[in-house]
Amino acid sequence: MSQYETGFIVAPNLPEEEATSLINQLAEVVSARNGRLIKKDLWGKRKLAYPIKRFNEGLYVFLVYESSPAIPAELERRFKQTDAILRFITVKRDPRDTAKGKKKVKAVEAAETAPAAAEPQPVAPATEEVK
Repeated sequence: MSQYETGFIVAPNLPEEEATSLINQLAEVVSARNGRLIKKDLWGKRKLAYPIKRFNEGLYVFLVYESSPAIPAELERRFKQTDAILRFITVKRDPRDTAKGKKKVKAVEAAETAPAAAEPQPVAPATEEVK
């Protein structure tokens, strides 16, 4: 199974309850079709780079998931049918990037759990005069 990241912008005039239910419905598409939702990232309302459908703001949402290619196609089909979705994009993530991310996480965890080393001593500035 491949890993995908889907980002979409929800119209800001949608009531908060409806926006939350819409986001949850779209996230459930992944699990309903035997995919695995890794992360649901809600950025909140952000200013758009340019007006879209006369809106200057939008609610940004990102989903990271593992699935077959059928799930991104189904999500995009639903995005096109929903007027509240201003823009969307789906990107297939490179497996090499996820491996690098795991190495970074392991390195950070190891640094946090390792005992603190002795603090380095400050170095005195050079006093020699350069001619």
